[in-house]
Amino acid sequence: MKELQAILKAFAESHQNAEPVFLATVVNVKGSSYRQPGARMLMTQSQIVGTISGGCLENDVFQYTRSSMADGQPIVVTYDNNADEDIVWGFGLGCNGVVQVLIERLYQNDPLNPLAIINQCFCNQQQGMIATVFGVEGEANIKVGTRLILNPDHSVTTNIEESFLKVALIKDAQVNLQNQRSSVIKYQLSSGSVDVLLEVIQPATRLIIFGAGHDAVPVVQFAKALGWHVTIIDCRASEATKERFSMADEVFITHREILHKQICVDEHTIVVVMTHNYLDDLEILKILLPSSIEYLGVLGPKHRTEKLLQDLRIQGINYSTEHLQKLYAPVGIDIGADTPEAIALSIIAEMQAVLTNRCGGFLRNRSEPIHPRHEVKQTEIEQLEKCY
Repeated sequence: MKELQAILKAFAESHQNAEPVFLATVVNVKGSSYRQPGARMLMTQSQIVGTISGGCLENDVFQYTRSSMADGQPIVVTYDNNADEDIVWGFGLGCNGVVQVLIERLYQNDPLNPLAIINQCFCNQQQGMIATVFGVEGEANIKVGTRLILNPDHSVTTNIEESFLKVALIKDAQVNLQNQRSSVIKYQLSSGSVDVLLEVIQPATRLIIFGAGHDAVPVVQFAKALGWHVTIIDCRASEATKERFSMADEVFITHREILHKQICVDEHTIVVVMTHNYLDDLEILKILLPSSIEYLGVLGPKHRTEKLLQDLRIQGINYSTEHLQKLYAPVGIDIGADTPEAIALSIIAEMQAVLTNRCGGFLRNRSEPIHPRHEVKQTEIEQLEKCY
C-alpha cells in the first residue's frame, strides 16, 4: 500500500516537471515469483519508484522505456527462468516462475490511466476494478494495453470497442469485486484469444486506535510504514496528543459519554483498544462489538476482557458467537513481546494476518505456496460474440 502511495506521489510530481512517465505492471505469473500480479513500478528520466521483482528485473524493464517504446505503444515483456540458465542467472532470478510485465507510457489527462482510478479509490476509501488486456492472439481486433475500469460508483470507463468482450469483462469484474479476488482470464474468441488481468483495487486499510498512551506510538509508526490510514481516538487526551501523534492521519479528542455519536466504522475498519481505562473500554466495546468491523483487538489480560464481556451482558448488550469471532483479546500474536515496540509489532502482525486470512504461523511449517497460484481461467465467449 505504501509503495502505491509513493508511486501516486511521484506521478503527481512528474506532471510538474513535464517528464515522460512509464508504468510497469506485473500482469501474469506462472509458478513462483517475488511479486504478484498488480505489482507496479513508475519510471521517469530521473527516478524509479516501486518494485516488480526482488531487484533483478527493474533495470532491464527501465531500459525498454529507452529503446523499445519510441512509438509510445504498450509492450509486454516476458521473463522466463525456465529458459537457458545463462540468461536466467544474468537477471538473477531466484524463483521458479515466468513473469509477464506490461510497460506503458502514462498521460495525466487519460481517463484510463490506472493510477487515476487507484488514486480515486484511495481518496474516497472505496473499491474499484481494473481490467487490462496484456495478450492478444489471432485476429482479434483488440490491442494490448486497452482497459475497462469499474469505478467506485459502478460506472464503466473503457476504450475496448468490442461489445461482446465488454459484456464479459463487466460481468467478471463484478464477480471479482464481490469475491474480493483478482484474477487472470483468457477469453477464447472465434477469431483468437485475449488475456486480461482483472484487479480489485482496495483503499488503504483503515485502522482506528483507541488510546493515546506512549505504547500507541509504535503501533501508529508500524501502521503508517504499511501505508494504512490511522485515526487516534482518546477520551482523556489533551492538545499535546495531536503533537505526539503528528504521523497519524486523524486525531480526535473526545469523552466516552459522546463516543456513540462520533464513531463511524464499516466492515473494512480494524480497531485496537489500548486506553488502559476500564470504563472507556467498556463503552468502546458496547459500541463496536455488535458492529460490522472486521477486527477488534483489546489490550490487556484475558480475564480483564472476560469481565468486560460479563459487564456488557449485565447491561443488556447482546453479542453473538459471530461477534466474538472478530474479537482478539489479548491482542497480538505470540512472539514473546514485552516492550512497546515488540508489542506493537505483535499487534500489527496479527492485524495483517487477519486481513489476509492467514494464521500467522511459521512459513517453514506451511505446506502450501506462500502466495496463491494465479491460475489462468479460460472463458469461451464465442456465443456472446454472435449476439452483438
